[in-house]
Amino acid sequence: MSRFHVGGKVVDTVDLLRKRHLGWRLDTWPFMIIYGIWMAAVVPSLDFGDASIVLGSLMAFHVLVFLFTVWSVDFKCFIQYSKVKDIYRADACKITPAKFSGSKEVVPLHIQKLAASSTSADTEEIYFDFRKQRFIYSNEKNTFCKLPYPSKETIGYYLKSTGYGTEAKVHSATEKWGRNVFEYPQPTFQKLMKEQCMEPFFVFQVFCVGLWCLDEYWYYSLFTLFMLFMFESTMAKSRLKTLSELRRVKVDSQTLMVYRCGKWVKLSGTELLPGDVVSIGRSTGLDGDDKSVPADMLILAGSTIVNEAILTGESTPQWKVSVNGRGSDEKLSVRRDKAHVLFGGTKILQHTPDKTFHLKAPDGGCVAVVLRTGFETSQGKLMRTILFSTERVTANSWESGLFILFLVVFALIAAGYVLRKGLEDPTRSRYKLFLSCSLIITSVIPPELPMELSIAVNTSLIALARRGIYCTEPFRIPFAGKVDICCFDKTGTLTSDDMEFSGVGGLSDNEELETEMSKVPDRTLEILASCHALVFVDNKLVGDPLEKAALKGIEWTYKSDEKAMPKKGNSNSVQIVQRHHFASYLKRMAVVVRVQEQFFAFVKGAPETIQERLDEVPSWYIKIYKKYTRQGSRVLALAYKPLPDMTVSEARSLDRETVESGLTFAGFAVFNCPIRGDSATILSELKQSSHDLAMITGDQALTACHVAAQVNIITKPALILGPAKGGAGYEWISPDETCTISYNGDEVEALSEDHDLCIGGDCMEMLQQSSSTVKVIPYVKVFARVAPEQKELIITTFKSVGRMTMMCGDGTNDVGALKQAHIGVALLNAAPPTTGKSAQTGSKSEGEKSAKSKKPKPASGSGDSSSKSRALSKAESTSNQAANRHLTAAELQRQKLKKLMEEMNEEGDGRSAPMVKLGDASMASPFTAKHASVAPTTDIIRQGRSTLVTTLQMFKILGLNCLATAYVLSVMYLDGVKLGDIQATISGVFTAAFFLFISHASPLQTLSAERPHPNIFCAYVFLSLMGQFAVHIFFLMSSVNEAGKYMPDECIEPDSDFHPNLVNTVSYMVGMMLQVATFAVNYMGHPFNKSISENRPFLYALLAAVCFFTAITSDVFRDLNDWLKLVPLPKELRNKLLLWAFLMFVICYTWERLLRWAFPGKMPSWRKKQRVAAVTEAKKKV
Repeated sequence: MSRFHVGGKVVDTVDLLRKRHLGWRLDTWPFMIIYGIWMAAVVPSLDFGDASIVLGSLMAFHVLVFLFTVWSVDFKCFIQYSKVKDIYRADACKITPAKFSGSKEVVPLHIQKLAASSTSADTEEIYFDFRKQRFIYSNEKNTFCKLPYPSKETIGYYLKSTGYGTEAKVHSATEKWGRNVFEYPQPTFQKLMKEQCMEPFFVFQVFCVGLWCLDEYWYYSLFTLFMLFMFESTMAKSRLKTLSELRRVKVDSQTLMVYRCGKWVKLSGTELLPGDVVSIGRSTGLDGDDKSVPADMLILAGSTIVNEAILTGESTPQWKVSVNGRGSDEKLSVRRDKAHVLFGGTKILQHTPDKTFHLKAPDGGCVAVVLRTGFETSQGKLMRTILFSTERVTANSWESGLFILFLVVFALIAAGYVLRKGLEDPTRSRYKLFLSCSLIITSVIPPELPMELSIAVNTSLIALARRGIYCTEPFRIPFAGKVDICCFDKTGTLTSDDMEFSGVGGLSDNEELETEMSKVPDRTLEILASCHALVFVDNKLVGDPLEKAALKGIEWTYKSDEKAMPKKGNSNSVQIVQRHHFASYLKRMAVVVRVQEQFFAFVKGAPETIQERLDEVPSWYIKIYKKYTRQGSRVLALAYKPLPDMTVSEARSLDRETVESGLTFAGFAVFNCPIRGDSATILSELKQSSHDLAMITGDQALTACHVAAQVNIITKPALILGPAKGGAGYEWISPDETCTISYNGDEVEALSEDHDLCIGGDCMEMLQQSSSTVKVIPYVKVFARVAPEQKELIITTFKSVGRMTMMCGDGTNDVGALKQAHIGVALLNAAPPTTGKSAQTGSKSEGEKSAKSKKPKPASGSGDSSSKSRALSKAESTSNQAANRHLTAAELQRQKLKKLMEEMNEEGDGRSAPMVKLGDASMASPFTAKHASVAPTTDIIRQGRSTLVTTLQMFKILGLNCLATAYVLSVMYLDGVKLGDIQATISGVFTAAFFLFISHASPLQTLSAERPHPNIFCAYVFLSLMGQFAVHIFFLMSSVNEAGKYMPDECIEPDSDFHPNLVNTVSYMVGMMLQVATFAVNYMGHPFNKSISENRPFLYALLAAVCFFTAITSDVFRDLNDWLKLVPLPKELRNKLLLWAFLMFVICYTWERLLRWAFPGKMPSWRKKQRVAAVTEAKKKV
């Protein structure tokens, strides 16, 4: 078997390869034969010049084959490797990564002998390393699997672990997992430079320079080559800087106590191995900074308070407790049991050791077992994301390839036409003919295309970073413009984190809330005062805002010795003995407390969860909690039970199930979650801009529906899916329980026409069992009481029916869903950066400062020279003043490239993607927003749409320019029409300015209901290009033919040098008019970007160009026209040209506007795909 399907998140398939011997490679022996044939057959039969041309062509082809092995991994494998089926014969493998995980790679395959242990004989291990992860061949599974780490064992396994007992075990573990370091070789400048110079577009530029040299453009060509190298070297330098920034992140080499070979020894953090038992606590370095945790580890004894901001960006400290007390047969899940896991890179703020554990740490730290080290830790994973997603940013790379292919077809037709016509004329120089054909083909591929696409994405990245939104996966920005469904978490996202304690309900069948705390039973107050996870860090109380609100509302205080007491009155104080922390999959938390000498179990949680654990459920229980949830309040059920007499250590060792069963009801704590001020306006803006909305929350269904109605997610009558009252099956019930409809999976689509649907987590399980997730989920607006894994399932279901999804939530509970969505936005609670006037003035003054400090830049300003002007200047022949002419062109090229280099080299200038630093990025999602509001969602969508639109308009402009260029270089070249060097230079200046100003168009503040076209290949783009191209060619041909009538006697020599004449003058003027018209007509302003009148620099450049061309056409400044080598036009011709130019613009503009009206961007139709997916799912079940 030569191919293995791995199907992981990183690697999709692995192909086995064996490297061919140098002599047997397909880029060696076939060429040896070809060169032999050239020596034997071509050299004797042709003269030296022609034989040299043949040899040159062969060598160029050989070099191209070599370059393709660099550009294409598949081609490299075909040429340099042979496929093998036997894994023991393979010495390399081709890795195809999972979608969006980068490009294919060839990596060496290793076979190593593992030392024999007492239990097993010598074994062999076959593995490869790919992107800092090791994959090992598994004989049982007959495929490659990720190197396993001990992170999914049973809880009992960890509690019994005593580390490595012998040096031999330490040695074999070191061999297996390596040291606990972030090792990646720092690439040298030379290596990066070589990579840059091997890029296809750079090689293409060099090839063009070669062609210009052949056409006797020496100064111009060599200068361009020099500037290209300078430009690429600055790019390499900035990449080197980015990579060295990342190298600064290291595993803390703090000294820890590690239990090895039966005793505690001091070891550096970099020497830790998975399975080591360590003692960990708060430790500070010489500079007073807290040291970070060196690896991911599970706490076996003790508890800690940890700051996880570097990973999640969430500044609220997290409480981490020991795994002791959990069922010993339970399997550990790092995602689910994160309350027991210390993550690498996070900082311990305080720790409390456990003196009763069988392994006692000599330094008074908490005992923990190491789960993962190096790049497998959570910090390592975030590092890998940042490292391996910083590949060159492009928008729609496969589309740009197809688009170039489409242009090349036109170029080949034009070149074929020139070749056929040229060969018919025996007097023409074959060499010049070959050269002009090459120039036509190369003129069509605009070398600035990849740069234009990068600019579009990078401008958006920088605009977002200025607003406190950071992106680790830039390729996702164009997806943001295509999003059609936005999903939101509720608590802390749509609603504020500042909870308000409303009172206690359900103490009797009276439906009114008890807000007077003196009338509330002591037991209820004690539960509220002690059943929480609040903690003191540096004498400050930190934790869940809801628990802080409860403590404040009942007027109790909580001390650092874990004791709660009332501020006034003579109630008893409550001492917390043991906590069982809140877990999202259990929906409850519990504490064991001591009041005076009596032990109690206090429990709080979701009303429906606590209901099952009560000895006796009051008759009014359901009625009262539903009343408050319907009003959008957050309701927690409180319960307790007295425990028998026991010692403190016995109370601590009670298992969770015992503590949380057989309870007595003690009332409902009701909290009001105010909705964030801007949630409703932002969500209604999203709805009006053609987006569907959904809410995915862990809260109760009635609360969720109430909030969803307030923020415009629900606008029709709501129905909630739940078990039928009779007990059999399920039914849809309205929130006020007046309307019930029995559930039928096939009727969901019809039901969603008149109702907004809501389902709960328990119903999700039913949908999975009955294989109807695809039938139901796409039509649901509110998902309530869903676990984190179910959030992930919801997003993947939306994706499977062809929807572009955005998920917005917090970085702690919603990790899976945020990762799965096309656009995942983790909101961190921080003050949003100032916007509006103050921000604008700030950036303006910064801009002024930087402008003053920099040297004045040339006005011609950009490397985005149009392919048209470049091709025209390439097509010119030389005249007597060759040296002076080339200097002007070279001067222009130098200024353009210098400007681009300066811009690429500065940071935050709109050219290079901003560097994302650890602490800014959240490991949870590709986008991290430091805002306490959902406003970043509209920012990201605006920038995404702007990027899509900018990309589309660039493709259209480049396409039209290239098609016109192919025509000019072919048909008109055969007629002897040429342009002067100064003319081409002026044309280059205007084009460069246009491109620069177009790429800086900023998006409008409001989102439009119209959507951008998601793809380049659509009827609108094709018809627009063809229509405008037809008008342009007709205008060009008519003008040149008209000019020909005024100079019938003068004969134009096809291969002669340039000299001014009427046809040349007219073709230049018309070419420039077309160029200005192309930019003006295809600029995509409203409803996505600022219009031409609002984009002032672009407007001024257009007006300047129009004035300039009107001036030279009407011959107002004769000296200017002489300098440009333009001859005077007859009056009739001049008037005709100006009129035709105006008509051409009006026709193109009308055609473009008509097409935009006829083909507006629509909401993607996903229902058809959903029906197909539902049928497929049903078939699988059968």
